[in-house]
Amino acid sequence: MASITVITNKVVIQSNLYIIENYIKKVDNIDISRLPQSKSYLKIIGIPYHPHDSSNKCLIPNNVEGIIKQNQIFNNVVLISKLRVIKVSPKSNMSIIWIDIWDVQSGSKAKYLINRCFNVGRYIATICGANMNPDVPRYKNCW
Repeated sequence: MASITVITNKVVIQSNLYIIENYIKKVDNIDISRLPQSKSYLKIIGIPYHPHDSSNKCLIPNNVEGIIKQNQIFNNVVLISKLRVIKVSPKSNMSIIWIDIWDVQSGSKAKYLINRCFNVGRYIATICGANMNPDVPRYKNCW
């Protein structure tokens, strides 16, 4: 399998990436999803940990990922890793969902998502900015 490496003497801006991406697609249908980008860290709040009040089933990352893929505000957003779902506190039924996304150097994808709301059933979820978080999920108070 052939690979292409693009090297620049400047930080690449999003418009340049689009030009390179479109050119490569026209030339050889190459998957360019590996162009160098930065990471942005977000969290989603406002979704219950046990979404169905009468059930003990907790919110799982696969369900949240399906919700994200169906929502148009997440178009052109690529997840870096699996989502992490934690319960806010032992007595609360609310969850925090940590998502890490590929972003451009300026962070424009994250800026577009931060403070946006979307519906999850009868609940309204809000996307917030977050600092880089460890891979081991813990309760919010234990960070």
